[in-house]
Amino acid sequence: MAHAPPATTAEKLEASSGLDEALQLLTGPAHALAGARSVTVAQLAGHRIWMPGIAPGTEWAAYYDDLVAEFGLTIEATGPNFGSDALLDTIADTPALATFMGEQTRLVWPADHGLRRIPVTDPTPVYPHSLLWHRDNPHPGLATLRAHLAATAAGHDTAGTWAPGWVIPH
Repeated sequence: MAHAPPATTAEKLEASSGLDEALQLLTGPAHALAGARSVTVAQLAGHRIWMPGIAPGTEWAAYYDDLVAEFGLTIEATGPNFGSDALLDTIADTPALATFMGEQTRLVWPADHGLRRIPVTDPTPVYPHSLLWHRDNPHPGLATLRAHLAATAAGHDTAGTWAPGWVIPH
């Protein structure tokens, strides 16, 4: 995870909004919300959302802290992150747990896991991925990448979405 760089490094960096990825709820088949076609953020209150390995002081910790503060959610960061296989196994086998997964995150899991990906709405939380580059980066693909992201990325400021106030504007 990105930490704030030293001032001398920060002066050499540029940043822009990269990709805003809608979050989905991932549950096992026995979870109380497993049958839902979609859930509102308000419906998630009172449900345990497990995000193992969140490191204090990181951008993603700040994101989930703000999400909790805004909507009264219960996000547990207990335990280390042993990777997606361990996370998926635990979610599949634990009816009281769910996790967030990016809408564009592609994972493969065993069919017998019965996992459910459920869109979150009203508002849809979006995780703001940023693009960072060195000011003097001469790579010819950088301009193409930036133009592609600017043209294709739906913004966190789109109606019906939520992102923390500190997110880099589009």
